[in-house]
Amino acid sequence: MTAQRIHNFNAGPAALPLSVLEKIQASFLNFNGSGMSITEISHRSSYFDAVINDAKDRAKDLLKLDETYNVLFVQGGASLQFAMIPMNFLGNEESADYINTGTWATKAIKEAQIQEKSIRVTASSEDKNFSYIPENIQCSPDARYVHITSNNTIKGTQFADFPDTGKVPLVADMSSDIFSRPLPMEKFGLIYAGAQKNLGPSGTCMVIIRKDFMETANKNLPSMLSYATYAQKNSMYNTPPCFGIYTIGLVLKWIQKTFGTLEEMAAFNRKKAGFLYEVIDRSDFYQATAQKKSRSLMNVTFRLPTEELEKQFVADALKKGLGGLKGHRSVGGCRASIYNAATMESLHALTEFMTSFEKENA
Repeated sequence: MTAQRIHNFNAGPAALPLSVLEKIQASFLNFNGSGMSITEISHRSSYFDAVINDAKDRAKDLLKLDETYNVLFVQGGASLQFAMIPMNFLGNEESADYINTGTWATKAIKEAQIQEKSIRVTASSEDKNFSYIPENIQCSPDARYVHITSNNTIKGTQFADFPDTGKVPLVADMSSDIFSRPLPMEKFGLIYAGAQKNLGPSGTCMVIIRKDFMETANKNLPSMLSYATYAQKNSMYNTPPCFGIYTIGLVLKWIQKTFGTLEEMAAFNRKKAGFLYEVIDRSDFYQATAQKKSRSLMNVTFRLPTEELEKQFVADALKKGLGGLKGHRSVGGCRASIYNAATMESLHALTEFMTSFEKENA
């Protein structure tokens, strides 16, 4: 007997569109008439060639990428990218700027420091517990790149606009808001995104890199740590995460079929987040943790009057079929992750529960 699906607000691995899961289920034993599962086919086969090229083409179409960009698939998640980026782009006499907006930005900074690379933290919101996105960011004109985390899952903040870095390439960790909105791609030298929040299952990281930026990378690196290796071998220098790439392609196809463009995807995400923030803002019981103009459209973080009530909120919500609402262990509180795949039905169910819970416990 199949268990009933819940409204999934997990921060990652996160909800996938139901139609994508049904497509995977239908083709899991016999992928495209091959007589094999997608988890069994050879990555050297024509079957997988079609899969990986389809995923790349859909990514390029949605982001309006021309031939000056490569779309790569790298294992190791975003955490490996924290190390690969300075490894590839920072030489002995070079430095990069980092903007610190929370846990994942802090980890990226640490990985560069472990390698004894020269970096400058040119802006930070640590002074107010990372509850806002810094404004009027001044970047160093001689920086090799400027690194940001576009959306901060733990603190619930997000860059609404991207800093002006002039001719310096912008490098962004977009693990939790990739394909949620259109992007000014001309600003970016490199974008990376762990798939498990807004793209697919864990185990795959999409890297979008401008070719001229990639060509300036360090040439004396182990093969698996060089972006050039992935570009030259179509992300198949070794066996890639085939199932993850297949799922990413299906998710991108779902965006195209359901919304058409990232402009429409963004409008839907603004509607969902606005609906939830409205419930929080009109209440004295729920308190948003991020400053208003820095609020994330992907991760809505909030507190209740006491930790005991927060525990009760999470437990009672789960009984009502609302899962994944516990805040990150490092900050506590509550969090609703409402990525692309989150439906308005789920948002309505959550806000109705929040309203009733407040009436019973305020």
